Amino acid sequence: MPSCSAVRPSGTRPGAPRADSPAADRPTERDHDVLAAGPGYHPRIVPTPILLDCDPGHDDAVAILLALASQELDLLGITTVGGNAPLERVTDNALRVLALAGRPDVPVAAGAAHPLRGPLRTAPHVHGESGLEGPALPDRIAEPIDEDAIAFLARTIGDAVEPVTVIPTGPLTNIARLLDNHPDLKPRIARFCLMGGAIGEGNITPSAEFNIWVDPEAADIVFRSGVPVTMIGLDVTHRSIVWEEEYRALAAEGGTAARLVAGLLEYFQAFHERIYGWRGTPIHDAVAVAHVAHPGLVTTRPYAVAIELDGALTRGRTVVDVRGVTGLPPNADVGVDIDRDRFVTLLRAAIRTFD
Repeated sequence: MPSCSAVRPSGTRPGAPRADSPAADRPTERDHDVLAAGPGYHPRIVPTPILLDCDPGHDDAVAILLALASQELDLLGITTVGGNAPLERVTDNALRVLALAGRPDVPVAAGAAHPLRGPLRTAPHVHGESGLEGPALPDRIAEPIDEDAIAFLARTIGDAVEPVTVIPTGPLTNIARLLDNHPDLKPRIARFCLMGGAIGEGNITPSAEFNIWVDPEAADIVFRSGVPVTMIGLDVTHRSIVWEEEYRALAAEGGTAARLVAGLLEYFQAFHERIYGWRGTPIHDAVAVAHVAHPGLVTTRPYAVAIELDGALTRGRTVVDVRGVTGLPPNADVGVDIDRDRFVTLLRAAIRTFD
């Protein structure tokens, strides 16, 4: 099962033959280029084209900044979905983050205001009423494009020279609608690298993680779509905590952007400190972006994942068959571990680029 980063031997690059394979000793086309160029040659990074579907959100905001700062990624656009806050607010938040980054050129398309079934349930107890409470971000300097998110996703994916990686970091409503309305585009999607779900405990109910819980019917469509899926769930993101002393150091060494991000993380910490006792905060959505930019950052395992749709106590749970007891083939690569120190280093370097 393909993933944003399949687990591979240490020190190998994506697509490289294993050291014990017959192809390992044969020089590749890239090797010939390096030899021909001589000492001091640095190969050009070919960025991965991505689309970010999000519901900003403190962690979504950092994910956007990381995507913009990563030379390994080419952010083709942002789509928004009702989730952490209502659609109008999360769309405004996305535009304000782009204003902070000085990137009003990135197109933003508003999408679904509510789940496939039922009303939208938001998370003001985590993100505040606006979805991005804390220090005031700059006013937006651009407007959403006229195109609906589904039409924008379909057009962008269809027009792309190569398959596009889609990174959903909110409820999966837009993605499910895209798959339903444009099944012909599936081969043009390299993979979904989504933040959502958990092997273990949830964070909105004992069983369910928020993004999946908001729209489990949409999640069910995505996981059964046949498009490669990587699930970056709470099992990984709760191992990627940025501690208070780390984000305070970021603020001390940086400029306006660093201080704003540190203030956002301080607000976000309040929920995690109250519930988990942590003097720091995970930045869930940024892990999904970092995993696409830096293969190998997150360790994944191929598992069969099903979405619970009916349980009175378990609706929205990602049921991950870790032991293979169902006999079902894997349909997702599921994050199980992360290099936390490297992740924090990447974040700090990314935020500094906006100062």
